Amino acid sequence: MRCAVVGAGAWGTALADLLARNKHEVRLWAYEPDVVDSINGSHENVRFLRGHPLTESIRALGDVGATTNGADLVLFATPSHVLRSIVKGIAPALPASAPLVVATKGIEKGTLSLMTEIVEQEVHGATVIALSGPSFAVEVVACQPTAVVVASHKDDAAAIAQRALSSPYFRTYTHTDVIGVELGGALKNVMAVATGIAEGLGLGFNARAALITRGLAEMTRLGVALGAEESTFAGLAGLGDLVLTCTGSLSRNRGVGVEVGKGRTLDEVLRDRETVAEGVFAAQSARELAVREGVEMPIVDAVNRVLFEGQSARSAIGALMSRELRAEVD
Repeated sequence: MRCAVVGAGAWGTALADLLARNKHEVRLWAYEPDVVDSINGSHENVRFLRGHPLTESIRALGDVGATTNGADLVLFATPSHVLRSIVKGIAPALPASAPLVVATKGIEKGTLSLMTEIVEQEVHGATVIALSGPSFAVEVVACQPTAVVVASHKDDAAAIAQRALSSPYFRTYTHTDVIGVELGGALKNVMAVATGIAEGLGLGFNARAALITRGLAEMTRLGVALGAEESTFAGLAGLGDLVLTCTGSLSRNRGVGVEVGKGRTLDEVLRDRETVAEGVFAAQSARELAVREGVEMPIVDAVNRVLFEGQSARSAIGALMSRELRAEVD
């Protein structure tokens, strides 16, 4: 297949390499000219995946329209806050028959739209597929065993993405619960910030396990309220991605939380980082969604108070522990 990958951060580059290893023709759009040059010149994304050689057949471009022109499959892997503007700009030129795979994870600020909803709103009549699951880019590009989910309301569309992406080291499952798969990918980043904060405070494994478990309960409550299937959150896009992002040393969101827990301000932490921690963007949107739906999400609330409202991390943890006693299951 002729595949276009829009977004050459670590995740987009890893997916482009996966598709190229699967013998597809791959064009990869990068916003940064130096990324285009390094991929085409030395077959390495020096800025975002330094030290990981890429399949030489990948062609990087700085023109997003030229990247998607004539593609049989288009995959989006941009930061969540720029996805709409990029899709809007190229919508008229996107191939009408090409499935659009959305590997971006997040909830849009203001509209509270999920990433597949953004693409559907900007490309009318498009076949849209969500890609999510526990997957660090550096391990995918290193061909470490990985399992993810592709979800679409159209079974045949999900199967197309499944066949294109699957390899001996990248196992792809199909799903029909697009909302659940997307919410799992977005909300687990907020929970990873929370577990990072606890780690930065020097709290132990008990606290981490409690945050992961109760975080999953919050994710599930909001998902069900929005029409997702409860069982989805027990799968790869829910529990699987949550555990990886909350515990893995490669997690950007967990890393941000650790630094905040140690006493640094969010502005100080983000100033030192070039890559995006989507949990920071998703925290406020998740809270707004919860309020809109009447769903209780105390961990999401606590993350917002620490990141944006000046509450100390230690007092936020204390507030969680001193909430009114209740049964575990609603």
